[in-house]
Amino acid sequence: QVQLVESGGGLVQAGGSLRLSCAASGRTVSRYSMGWFRQAPGKERELVSTISRSGMLTDYADSVKGRFTISRDNAKNTVYLQMNSLKPEDTALYYCAAAGSGWARSMVEYTDWGQGTQVTVSS
Repeated sequence: QVQLVESGGGLVQAGGSLRLSCAASGRTVSRYSMGWFRQAPGKERELVSTISRSGMLTDYADSVKGRFTISRDNAKNTVYLQMNSLKPEDTALYYCAAAGSGWARSMVEYTDWGQGTQVTVSS
């Protein structure tokens, strides 16, 4: 099992940027496919982006394509989510998660979760 801690959330105006980080401990993150998810109040948790174990493959929800970029630094045991051109509808609690496969692209594959970091985008 890997422990995950998210950071970097906060309050930002629409059009602004934030960079989320997900620091892993317990096991090396290079063993895992990683993903970012979010959950807004009253809504179901949704997949935002995934990255393969190698970092060569990525995937994004249509709502964030062209604005968000996922990356990983296996040497630092950390995964990132760069969020640009933020919109009020991006407001949510953002989670990172780990999956044991080479590239997990569905939420059900993710078994280890962080506690989340809040992102609030004001209009």
